[in-house]
Amino acid sequence: MTPSKILFFLCVSLTVGIFFESVIKIPQTLLWAFLLAGIATVFLGVISLHTKCAVGHFICLEHGVTVAGFCILFLVLGILRTQISEFDIANDELSKFNGQGEVVLIGTISDESDVRDSSQKIKVRIGDSIILVTTSRYPEYKYLDEVRITGKPETPEVFDDFNYKNYLMKDHVYSVMGFPKIELTSQGHKHNIFSYTYEKTLFIKQKLRKSIQNNFLPPQSSILRGIILGDKSAVSQDIKDKFRITGLSHIIAVSGMHVAVLSSIIMSFLLALGLWRKHAFYGAVIFIFSYVILVGSPSSAIRAGIMGIIYLSGQALGRQTISYRIIVLAGASMLLFNPLLLFYDVGFQLSFLAIMGLIYLEPLIRNLIKFLVDRWFKVKIAEKYENILMMFTVTISAQVFTLPIIIYNFGTVSLVSPITNILVVPIIYYVILFGFLSSLAGIIWVALGWLVALPCYFLMKYFLWTIELFSKSWAYKTISSVSWIWVFVSYAGLFCVTWFLNKRYKRDFI
Repeated sequence: MTPSKILFFLCVSLTVGIFFESVIKIPQTLLWAFLLAGIATVFLGVISLHTKCAVGHFICLEHGVTVAGFCILFLVLGILRTQISEFDIANDELSKFNGQGEVVLIGTISDESDVRDSSQKIKVRIGDSIILVTTSRYPEYKYLDEVRITGKPETPEVFDDFNYKNYLMKDHVYSVMGFPKIELTSQGHKHNIFSYTYEKTLFIKQKLRKSIQNNFLPPQSSILRGIILGDKSAVSQDIKDKFRITGLSHIIAVSGMHVAVLSSIIMSFLLALGLWRKHAFYGAVIFIFSYVILVGSPSSAIRAGIMGIIYLSGQALGRQTISYRIIVLAGASMLLFNPLLLFYDVGFQLSFLAIMGLIYLEPLIRNLIKFLVDRWFKVKIAEKYENILMMFTVTISAQVFTLPIIIYNFGTVSLVSPITNILVVPIIYYVILFGFLSSLAGIIWVALGWLVALPCYFLMKYFLWTIELFSKSWAYKTISSVSWIWVFVSYAGLFCVTWFLNKRYKRDFI
């Protein structure tokens, strides 16, 4: 068994442990039983390495036994990590004041303010706890400002169609406060290396945001802020609904595509300056880390950063393919850091399901279409049309693997998503390219920013025209009251069919 395959099994075991603890709550006695069983199995595997059969051969299963033992231990690790997270939630000091009336809290703003049209949301760190405060649009509060808050902390609400409590819980926010009295006691005086770097990154982000607003008018400016800077709050609800109806919501969420495009720009720029490829690679990796911080370090951006580093590593090593084992490793690493992502972050679920669809289903669909065209029309698809075909098959495979989760969480199905993605996705590379370059140029010289923004302006006009054309009532279907059992059965059937087809066509599933 290869090391990469062993690592894959360990990551899967960790994820399974997190899943089981999240669903059924493993008792401590059973956890100790698993732990002892894992240690015993590893010990048995190690002993068998030095034991010979009567015929003089090593026991053939010793490696499998050892790996199985470590898989059990990683299962325990996943369970234990989730229990620690649940313990932290249950014993959060600040949440004990939820619903207990008015209190006075003193803390430091721990992130960039989320500014809306008539309000702003700020995260205030008080000791080891974080409270999300909604207040008026002005005065504006900055990162590291120290504030005194007088108000009533409450537990986040659970709405009929949205669990706001779980949504905030994944970000370690267990208390909210609406329009309290806020007094600014000091401005950004606490600095360490991280806070200083983050403060300067937010300063650059503000400059880029202002440059985009100078170069483009709404709604183009708000959409570009979402695409380039991850400012989805700037996008109006009407535009968000149209993105959802047309199946293009992934465009305004920072993804691997965004990071790959920006990384390519940075790599090309550094190589043009005369740097060796190795040095340019390190520069691009530093840029990815900075970009993830720039957009606020949401889980989607962290995933995108991991994928971007894998993409650049593939270029540096001369290997362009991304193994599913690395994808699983990235997911397991994020879950080890924050196990709540598995159930409470829909974006996390959709990202990895879409990637699995691209790996396992897309080649099958593409080869099937080529076979049918050849069989029925006696025509072979020319190589120059392969990219067009792949755009279609990539969209279909990602949609198939994410459809049950989308229906369960949002209750809507876009009927035009394959068409809109084929029409829009090819231009997104150039939208990101010219949008990012124009925002940088606008910081240096406003007129230069306008000039570089011209190609992006026409691309955005086409983009918005496509969204308006297809965001009609006939373009989507509403499905309500979907059970999680249906989701489970759907994915069980989908994985079985995909596994069978890959085995049938001699593709290794594991």
